[in-house]
Amino acid sequence: MAFKHFSPVELLEDVIARSEKLEPQLKMFCYVDFDRARADARAAETRMMRGDRSSELDGIPTAIKDLIPVKGMPQRFGSRAVPDTPVSLDAPSVERLRDAGAVILGKSTTSEFGSKAVGDSPLSGTTRNPWNVEMTPGGSSCGAAAMVAAGLVPYALGTDGGGSVRIPAALTGLCGIKAHFARVPVFPAPATPSLAHVGPVARTVEDTATVLSVIAGYDRRDPFTLPGGVPDFVGATKTSRKMKIAWSPTLGYGRADPEVTGLCERAVRRIEGMGFAVDRLDDVMDDPFSLWAAEFYAGVGTKLRKIIAEQPELLDPAVLDVLKQALRQDLHTYYQSVFDRYAFREKVRQLFETYDLLLTPTVPVPAFAAGRNLPPGYEDRDIVSWATFTYPFNLTGQPAASLPVGFNDDGLPVGLQIVGPAHDEAAVLSLAGTYEQANTDHIRARPAMTWAT
Repeated sequence: MAFKHFSPVELLEDVIARSEKLEPQLKMFCYVDFDRARADARAAETRMMRGDRSSELDGIPTAIKDLIPVKGMPQRFGSRAVPDTPVSLDAPSVERLRDAGAVILGKSTTSEFGSKAVGDSPLSGTTRNPWNVEMTPGGSSCGAAAMVAAGLVPYALGTDGGGSVRIPAALTGLCGIKAHFARVPVFPAPATPSLAHVGPVARTVEDTATVLSVIAGYDRRDPFTLPGGVPDFVGATKTSRKMKIAWSPTLGYGRADPEVTGLCERAVRRIEGMGFAVDRLDDVMDDPFSLWAAEFYAGVGTKLRKIIAEQPELLDPAVLDVLKQALRQDLHTYYQSVFDRYAFREKVRQLFETYDLLLTPTVPVPAFAAGRNLPPGYEDRDIVSWATFTYPFNLTGQPAASLPVGFNDDGLPVGLQIVGPAHDEAAVLSLAGTYEQANTDHIRARPAMTWAT
């Protein structure tokens, strides 16, 4: 096989040309600044020519989810209710990517205020899944996942308040991780400060770890941010650890499509075959969704109270409905959910006194029709709770990743969620890296995208 070497400038021009071809179908971007990207690519090329690359990300194009501020670009949260005024600062994660030499193409699409687990918003329309453009890529980091799955960029930055990195990673065949809460600093404070994470989606576990290594670390502006140095995430992907693992296909309250459960169970058997001890657990927890909703929807709803009262027509009707419900809770109800959340966290912590990792399906279904808020058969759930397995670990703050483990009969990807104990991203990345090295067929697979020819 012949390989061609590209300069950062040549690479960027190729990416821009391909994005203009793919964007009409996939709707990955809500804002682009190719002029700024070209200037950054030229600077990266200059560094490369003098042998002074800033990092492995230097000169590599990427994009930033529209929930994350990027200096000089609008931050509209996927909403028509927010003006297109450029913001005056970079988030800490964006600052660190810039320092690493990343070439930022623009802002990727999100569901409105990150409040749905699918990929559409009133601002940018419906983002599509490269594996099948009739299907959703999941959300809310929909544009990030779509552009990486389509091969436009090797990684992109998303956010995860209830699964918004892991859900689209699973539905588009990618690796995505949220590190332990506050491992990656978040500033300015989001609407959901105790749930919010910033994390990457990428094609491989090592790429995911590389990006995480760049954006992680203490920042005094985030009062929750973790002190101390950044663990060796990349090294963890290449180190196999002896671990005791729990596998739960339901967590005790959920349900997954048989194909999803079957593919995840096959992956678990492969993990056992690699020498790991695995126990099946059917009763891990009661559904904590009400605790999550009390925090997430109330936070977003409070931020949007004026718009909800005066201009509700600007908002996605499905989002408006859950926000209005959340604002009806009284102070007693809210604080009871806070105390119940602490009890829930302690119960989950005790599980990890016995087990090093917990495995579940990432999402209970494969990708379903774009434009729907809920998958078929999940009409009893809401716009996030249908994604049964991800939001519990935003409540606990533990590190959690999604790893691709195969395809259903329709050729749609399925992901396995790996949850680690507090502050131990290395355990998650170690198993993910070990599995990936032994099962490269899932990782190397790419969507045919015959629709793009």
